[in-house]
Amino acid sequence: MTEYRIDDLARAAGTTVRNVRGYQDRGLIPRPVRRGRVAIYTDQHLARLRVIGDLLGRGFTMSHIAEFVSGVQRGDDLVEVLGLESVLTEPIERTPTAQVSAAALSDQLNDPDPQLLQQLQEFGLISPIGDGDDPAEYLVHDTETLEAYRAMLAIGIPLPYILGLQRRLEDDLAAAARTLITAGRGAITEGRFDGWIPQSDEESDWAASFIQQLRHTGRVTAHNTLNRALDRELTRQLDDYLAIARSRRQSSD
Repeated sequence: MTEYRIDDLARAAGTTVRNVRGYQDRGLIPRPVRRGRVAIYTDQHLARLRVIGDLLGRGFTMSHIAEFVSGVQRGDDLVEVLGLESVLTEPIERTPTAQVSAAALSDQLNDPDPQLLQQLQEFGLISPIGDGDDPAEYLVHDTETLEAYRAMLAIGIPLPYILGLQRRLEDDLAAAARTLITAGRGAITEGRFDGWIPQSDEESDWAASFIQQLRHTGRVTAHNTLNRALDRELTRQLDDYLAIARSRRQSSD
């Protein structure tokens, strides 16, 4: 690890000795190690100074940087420091859950293949309870979807077909989520810069409100847009299907 005296450290960080001492007094960088009357700094101090310089260059105030550094030193996450954790980690919509045995799940889906439960786990629909490679119980995160699976199985739709449909839906809806969240990211940084974070209580309140409204709008818009798209596509494909049926019947006459 490289060691620096204070003037060498300031030069390497692109700042001044006065600033280094000021950041040190504010608690933004650790105290140096003393060797007699000489203060010895390390790469850790240099890295911290570069972060401070970068934040200052992005327009953050010293008081906000001090709050940020204090939060990080406590082990807080960035969103905790900003007061947005509860907004970001709250699920958009809670689905009904249930704790069931592995045997019961297999019976409900009429398939004893252990790979089935692994596939459901990959989709995020279930998760094992307890340790081990062969869990006896699972937490079902979305009982409504599994009930829809059972209804399709009851009318003769093969399970591999259902799971293939689920995988395609996951991919398509992930793309829709990226579209919405990317648009929201662009809106929140409009007139600012990418990587902007609030610097006042008023800005933090605005950011929290924006995120909450984005989540609500995304949920409602996606749900209603999908319903309209389903109606349009069902009508289109039904017309196409009946046209083919009429054509085949006419050919057979």
